[in-house]
Amino acid sequence: MTRIYKILAAEAWAAAQAAGRFDGSAVDLADGYIHFSTAAQAAETARRHFAGHEGLVVLEVESDDLGEALRWEPSRGGDLFPHLYGPLSAEHVRSVRTAPLGADGVPDLGDLT
Repeated sequence: MTRIYKILAAEAWAAAQAAGRFDGSAVDLADGYIHFSTAAQAAETARRHFAGHEGLVVLEVESDDLGEALRWEPSRGGDLFPHLYGPLSAEHVRSVRTAPLGADGVPDLGDLT
């Protein structure tokens, strides 16, 4: 079992909960899949793509729950990243935590282990 993580705006998650599904952020929609990170990848994702952004949450999802729509594909530095080709059902989200900005301006994701 591998837990994967999605960083997104709290407002986007609230809208997804109301709809019962998350279809993706603007970047996800442009790329054709929902970007996720593993616990080992998430801090660098937060630093590169979310520094200075307030009001974020981190979704925790069990990768096995997503079936064949989840693909592990090479990305940053050749690492395999989880990409979901389709919407994320709200029922697959195991937990949600806030990600306040740290003193360095990078979202603090907490302990993802």
